Amino acid sequence: MGTATFIQDEAELDSLLGNESLLVVDCTATWCGPCKLVAPLMDRLAEEYGDQVKVFKLDLDSNKPVAKRFGIRSIPAVMFFKQGELMETLIGVKPYEEFSSALQRHLP
Repeated sequence: MGTATFIQDEAELDSLLGNESLLVVDCTATWCGPCKLVAPLMDRLAEEYGDQVKVFKLDLDSNKPVAKRFGIRSIPAVMFFKQGELMETLIGVKPYEEFSSALQRHLP
């Protein structure tokens, strides 16, 4: 445990949104250099907050409708969902503390 796993498609994302109270989704792509810098930070989030939140990665190349649905125009983009509702999106490479404090803002 402690690593962010990939969501396969929009149906799986919708299922997670319906079942998880708190969800972090890292929108990424294999060709995206900055995304590779964010990936270990997401794994760290998954490790530190694994008992309170589910952290996933989503490849936008194979899930373009998701990008359109949430208005994502640049990656990396990390979305924070609470009770299935998008609460916040952080775009670009940020220090770990920015991701963890964003997550803490949405913890119950």
